[in-house]
Parts: sequence; structure tokens; C-alpha cells
Amino acid sequence: MAYDDILQRIRAAEAAQGRAEGSVHLIAVSKVQPDARVDAVLRDGHRLFGENYVQEAQGKWPTFRDTFGPVEVHLIGPLQTNKAKPALHLFDAIHTLDRPSLAHRLARLAQEAGRCPDLFVQVNTGEEPQKAGILPANADAFIAEARALDLPVTGAMCIPPEGEDPAPHFVHLAQIAERNGLPHLSMGMSADFEIAIAHGATHVRVGSALFGARTY
Repeated sequence: MAYDDILQRIRAAEAAQGRAEGSVHLIAVSKVQPDARVDAVLRDGHRLFGENYVQEAQGKWPTFRDTFGPVEVHLIGPLQTNKAKPALHLFDAIHTLDRPSLAHRLARLAQEAGRCPDLFVQVNTGEEPQKAGILPANADAFIAEARALDLPVTGAMCIPPEGEDPAPHFVHLAQIAERNGLPHLSMGMSADFEIAIAHGATHVRVGSALFGARTY
């Protein structure tokens, strides 16, 4: 089964780096997947999932949580500022903190709600103009700004440019996280999660390799 295979590959990658078993968390990327496929992975015992869209997650996870109990759900797609309020209450972590306006919005909402998901700063390591994320040169200042707003910034995230060797991007992100004291690294997807683990990933985002190809 794909789920068992992915877990075995993650554990093997941990062991190859001398890392403790369970130090890498598998985020099962369930965006646009049929409910039956998600249900099957839940029945296998998995309890950490990733979604790209607030509205889709709103329609999916309350029902699954009613059936299966506590399930950790992370937002791994772009967050529009006007969707920040529902995201604050729905997700356990947000991996796409990528601009000051969103940081200030989340800070205001968190003060009102008395809670905030863990936050990962998305870094545009490839400096791609079409891609979201803080530029690497601005990452340290942005992390400091978010912390000054009392936001719980615990990690960094990147999506390397398609077609490039991802390793240098993983190295760059790990360096940013280390010098800012961020314990979590969200990096690596279906095609490269073992490379990401070799460079310190704590969270890998696996979708198609786990669930099969998506039908949009």
C-alpha cells in the first residue's frame, strides 16, 4: 500500500541521516482528493493532512473530525488576507506566511481569538517572480517583524523551482531557519522528500505519491 511504502521510505531516510525515528512528519496533501481516498488514509491511522484552499478544507475537515476525532490539518497553499479569520480557527499550522500585510492581519485576529496556529515563513528561495514567498535577503527581517507581533513563528517553508536541483534550495532554507532559531523545516514533496530529509526537513508534503494523481 502507498501509505506504508511512503512511511517506510521516510523512516529509511531518517535512519540514513542518523535521525531519530519519527523526527520527520508526513503531511498527507489531501487537496482536491476524493473523500474516499482521504478516508482510506485516515483509516490507516494517519492524522496529519495538508490543504491548499481554505474553502475546500472548511467543507471537508469538520465532517472527518466528527468521524475520526482529532486530526491535525495544515494550510500549505497561499492564504488570502480576507480568508485569514477562518484559517486561524480551522488549521493547526499555516506554512505560507509570506508578506507583512498577512502577518499584521493574523496578529490582530490572534489577539482577538486568544489563539494562533503555528506559523511557517514561506521563502522564495528561487526568487521566482511568479511565486509567493519572502525573498531570502528579506527573510531575517521579516521573521523578526513577525515575532515582534507576538506571532508563533516556528518554521520555514520553500518550494524549489520546477526542474532545478532542489538540494541547494533546501540547504538555503535550512541556513535561514538555523540562524533564526526556527526548529521546523517544511520542504520536500512527492518527488524529492528523501533529499529534503537529508537536508533537515521536519515536515514533508506528499500528495500524489500517497493518494494517486489528482483529477481537477
